[in-house]
Amino acid sequence: MNHWIIDRDAVPLPSWLEAFPQAKVLRAHEVSLTPLGGSAILWCRRRAGDEADAVLPPLQLEPGQFAVVLADEPDETVVAESLALGASGCCNTHSAPEVLRQVALVVENGGLWVGQTVLQRLVGSASRVLAARPGAPASVEWSSLLSEREAQVARQVASGASNREIALKLSITERTVKAHLSAVFEKLALRDRLQLSLRINGLSI
Repeated sequence: MNHWIIDRDAVPLPSWLEAFPQAKVLRAHEVSLTPLGGSAILWCRRRAGDEADAVLPPLQLEPGQFAVVLADEPDETVVAESLALGASGCCNTHSAPEVLRQVALVVENGGLWVGQTVLQRLVGSASRVLAARPGAPASVEWSSLLSEREAQVARQVASGASNREIALKLSITERTVKAHLSAVFEKLALRDRLQLSLRINGLSI
């Protein structure tokens, strides 16, 4: 997977290069003139005050190519605008290298990255809406595929709890929560927390 960082100053942050040592930096006007070389992620920086369409102009992405917005001031509006313009994700410009690598992994496997805060709100909203639907009992067959602890973690995620909140409630470490979540996603063939919430609340995906 090739990584292209698009920024008007073409000066990469150290965290970007630590995450992707082979990444190449381009200015926006250079993108259309540069062969991207097959599978690639375009990391498009959105500085404070930038308009969304100036950062994410119409991109002619080929199969296996994705765009992610690096936002200096990420919020729900920035995330929504980024996805509406075809990005597969939006994260903080100053995210740690390990977070950037996680974003890349999610995106290149077909998922969307919207950030923990926005995702928690989406999961919580989905849970409340689905729970209020008459005649839509929650599906329970998923729990038979999981261990008791994995099922407990899954239910907490579906209610909108963060990893830290789950760790405190179940008296385990956040690292253990992440390990259980990885197992849950693999066993249920799901990509992210939102899909998990929908599955547990009885909505087919």
